[in-house]
Amino acid sequence: MSKLGKFFKGGGSSKSRAAPSPQEALARLRETEEMLGKKQEYLENRIQRELALAKKHGTQNKRAALQALKRKKRFEKQLTQIDGTLSTIEFQREALENSHTNTEVLRNMGFAAKAMKAVHENMDLNKIDDLMQEITEQQDIAQEISEAFSQRVGFGDGFDEDELMAELEELEQEELNKKMTNIRLPNVPSSLPAQPDRKPSMPSVARRSRAGLSPAQLSEHLPGRQKKRMMISNN
Repeated sequence: MSKLGKFFKGGGSSKSRAAPSPQEALARLRETEEMLGKKQEYLENRIQRELALAKKHGTQNKRAALQALKRKKRFEKQLTQIDGTLSTIEFQREALENSHTNTEVLRNMGFAAKAMKAVHENMDLNKIDDLMQEITEQQDIAQEISEAFSQRVGFGDGFDEDELMAELEELEQEELNKKMTNIRLPNVPSSLPAQPDRKPSMPSVARRSRAGLSPAQLSEHLPGRQKKRMMISNN
């Protein structure tokens, strides 16, 4: 039997112990990851130091340089092992977190199912149907009462509509006649006023007086611009 098997078999007495909670296991895994992370930093520093020593000795002290390179190789091997261990622990931690989440979800769903069951235990489908039917009947009764209140109540409404319209037209005609009698028309004069005699306007007389003038005499009576235009047209 291997030493690893003896180690796990020796822990068989732990069956009587209670299993750790997911929170405790996650806390242990995080502590292990932190410890291995520090170990990684230490090994990386040692590797750089041994590499510097090997370069320092070089050909002057080959024995010391070779010893430094051997130590560097051992540290690199440990660093590779720690990398693999960290990968395994990270995978285990994520799986445990997912399992814990699923467990909590399942537990909460179970609580909700029990609560729904407890609520429905006090419910009877037949009673619910009877209750809904009673509510519908009461709503119908309330609707009938509302319609009864909203109906128009008439007392002695047996009148002839045509007779009422004729009476209304007579009243409107009487009102119109009263308004027409109150309107006063203006007095019309018996004779129209005499129109004044029209005198010929000055421009027409001027035109007649200028009709017998020659172009030269006519240009004397015109303004400056019209006089120039007339002279140009005559030339």
